[in-house]
Amino acid sequence: MRVLSALALSLSLAAPASAGVKETLSDHILPGFARFGAASDALAKVAEADCTAPALRPALQETFDAWMAIGDLRIGPSETGALSIAFWPDTRGFTPRTLRRLIAEEDPVAGDAAAYAEVSIAARGLFALEMLLFDPELSTYKAGSYTCLLAATLAADLGNQARDLKSGWSETFAETLLTAGEAGNATYLTQAEATQALYTQILAGLEFTQARRLGAPLGTFERPRPARAEARRSARSLRNVVLAAEAAHSLATAFADWEIPVTDAAFARVLEVADAIEDPAFQDIRDPSSRLRAEILQQSVHALSEAIQAEIGAPLGISAGFNSQDGD
Repeated sequence: MRVLSALALSLSLAAPASAGVKETLSDHILPGFARFGAASDALAKVAEADCTAPALRPALQETFDAWMAIGDLRIGPSETGALSIAFWPDTRGFTPRTLRRLIAEEDPVAGDAAAYAEVSIAARGLFALEMLLFDPELSTYKAGSYTCLLAATLAADLGNQARDLKSGWSETFAETLLTAGEAGNATYLTQAEATQALYTQILAGLEFTQARRLGAPLGTFERPRPARAEARRSARSLRNVVLAAEAAHSLATAFADWEIPVTDAAFARVLEVADAIEDPAFQDIRDPSSRLRAEILQQSVHALSEAIQAEIGAPLGISAGFNSQDGD
C-alpha cells in the first residue's frame, strides 16, 4: 500500500475539482434510508402478528443489514437520530440494566409506542431488540407476556425512528447538501464544505470499524474482550464489519466519478480476509490464531481507508474533518 502516495500524485493531475455529492445521495444514501425504513416497517408488522423472539429474529437481522448501509453516517438528521437506533458501544451495561428494570416493574410505557420515544436510548433501537430476542435469559418470554409486548413496542418505535430519519434526509438535509454555497444555506457555505462532510463520513465509518467493531473485542493480547463484540448475541459481529466496509466502498464509488481500482482491490481483500474468520461473533478471540485473523482483518480495513484517501481525498485536496463518532 506504500505505492498509494505515487498513485495519488498521478491522479491529482486529472481528477475533477469536486466530487459527486448528488450521486452519493441518489445512489447510496437516500436508497439506503428507504431500505432501512421498509425493513423496519416489515419488522413492526411481524411484531404485531407475533412478538415472540423466534418470530422476530429473521426480521431483525434484515433490519440490521439495512441499517449497516447508512448506520455510520453522523451528519444531518443522523447526527442525533442514529444514537437511539444504535446505542453501542455500551461498556457500562445500560441496555440490559434498563430493559431488566422495565420488565421487573412492568412499566406501562411498553404499551405505548409514542410514549416509548421518551425512554432512555439504552432501551431503544436495534441493540435493545437484539438483547430481548437473543439473550439466553430474556429471549425465552412467551406470547402475551409483558416482555413480548415490550418487544413489539420496541419494533414499532424503531419503525417510527426509521421514518423520521428517512424524511429528514429526503425532505430536508439532502437539499441542504445539494445547495451548498447558495444563498440561505447556513450549514454549508461552500460546495467544498459539503464535499468534505460526506468524505469525512466515509473515513469515519472505517475508523469506527477499526477502533470499535474490531478493536473492542480484540482489547489487548493480555486482555482480549470478546464480550464487547458488537451484536455478539445475534452472532453478527463479523457481518457488521463486512457490511460497514461495504457501505464505505459503496459511498466511495458513488462519491468519485473516476475509476478507483486500488480501493476496489482493498475492499476485495477485506472480503477475502473476513471469509477466513471462523467465529462470526469473535468469541474465539483468545485463541492466538483466531486473534491473528481478526488483526489481519483490522489491518485490511485500515488499508481500505488508506486507498480511499489516496484515490479520492488526495486528488481532491481534502482530508477528513470532525465527525461526531470521534469522541466515542
